[in-house]
Amino acid sequence: MLNTPHWGHVLKGQRALVTDVGSDLGGEIAQALAAAGAAVAINSVRGPEEVERIVRKITAEGGEAVAIAVDAGREEGVKAMFQRVSEVYGGVDILVNNADLLKHAPLIDMTLEDWEEVLRVNLTGQFLCAREAAKEFLRRGVVPELSSAAGKIICLSSVHDVIPWAGHAHYTASKAGVLMLMKTLAQELATYKIRVNAISPGAVKTAATRAIWASPERETELLELIPYGRWGQAAEIARAAVWLASDESDYMTGTTLYIDGGMTLYPGFLKGA
Repeated sequence: MLNTPHWGHVLKGQRALVTDVGSDLGGEIAQALAAAGAAVAINSVRGPEEVERIVRKITAEGGEAVAIAVDAGREEGVKAMFQRVSEVYGGVDILVNNADLLKHAPLIDMTLEDWEEVLRVNLTGQFLCAREAAKEFLRRGVVPELSSAAGKIICLSSVHDVIPWAGHAHYTASKAGVLMLMKTLAQELATYKIRVNAISPGAVKTAATRAIWASPERETELLELIPYGRWGQAAEIARAAVWLASDESDYMTGTTLYIDGGMTLYPGFLKGA
């Protein structure tokens, strides 16, 4: 669990919605937001036992949390999710778009179903959730005692929004789409004091990456792509999410934080020509 004593309660009184909390990363972000004072609604249709565990942990530590099991990649599910958050907390101030689906397939073997599923989860879901959040932020406007912004949207992406990845055309296309979706929403909504930013992690040590870090050979190959020479930790991504959700970053919108140990620095060129 993220240790955040320095944050105090920078999000006290605010309501956060985090999608896809069945992942290690989503769970860490949800716990960090709660530790910073936010009431947290956590969504997932994957790993319900893990989601309930996170809810119990947050509430045992004096925080507020509720689980919502809907498909955040489908319009009816997203609308039901926001309705449920409104019923429980009266609304939402922070949206963390964390849903992510990773599949591998060479182009010539990739099915249309695989392509559409990855785009639906990774990109369409972020659009649907951002649209519902923006509607609420616009209706409510700024509540000065809570935040300088009317609302905050944080889009979780990947370094593969800028780094090509053979065998993952659907995944990289979805992440590049998130990059421009975020920038366009930030441009469109800034005048209403709605901030939209993104976090693009590099290699983070989670259950989803176990096949790599559990293999010394594969881990060695990966670390050669990270100039800083180590894995990222989910807690490091969670700290960035808390900061982006707080007024500490109030002048930031339309920006992606690359938390990647330097993966986007093209380490293959480290030694020059």
